[in-house]
Amino acid sequence: MQGVVKTYDPVTREGVVVTDTDRTEVVLAPGALDRSVFRTLRQGQRVVFDLDDQGRATHVRSGAEPDLGLPTAQV
Repeated sequence: MQGVVKTYDPVTREGVVVTDTDRTEVVLAPGALDRSVFRTLRQGQRVVFDLDDQGRATHVRSGAEPDLGLPTAQV
């Protein structure tokens, strides 16, 4: 799943991501940035993430998912 960071507090590590598909607000799961290239997030940052069984964003990473029909760079 793909979206944009709406809010993130680096002290509490809590935040919200808005999905691209339907603009749903998804809360970051505890540890969502563990084993990620990210140590912090900024508002407006584009991220790819998975959803856990409680509907929270987990396994946050950078990149784009090609199945969403996003434009790709032509070389």
